[in-house]
Amino acid sequence: MADPVTGIGHGPTLRIDKLLWFARLSKSRSAAQKLAEDGHIRLNGRRIERAHAPVRAGDLITFPHGDAVRVVRVIQLPTRRGPAPEAQACYEELTVGA
Repeated sequence: MADPVTGIGHGPTLRIDKLLWFARLSKSRSAAQKLAEDGHIRLNGRRIERAHAPVRAGDLITFPHGDAVRVVRVIQLPTRRGPAPEAQACYEELTVGA
């Protein structure tokens, strides 16, 4: 049976709603859950419709933020919702070229 934390040999994972909340990319975990369940988030280019979708370091997340679209690459999985500098160290912001 696969280990629920590490997946099937692909490294540790974290639910996408928790990641967005821990990394301070969403104001609340319930807001992150709603974004995911409404199909507004793309994980590595694939639309997801579940808040428990697993995210790993290196994954690319695209989601709406206000009037813009944000694209971030996960550098490391956060272990808690810490201060902003700690949260910002967990991802890198990518810009969408026009």
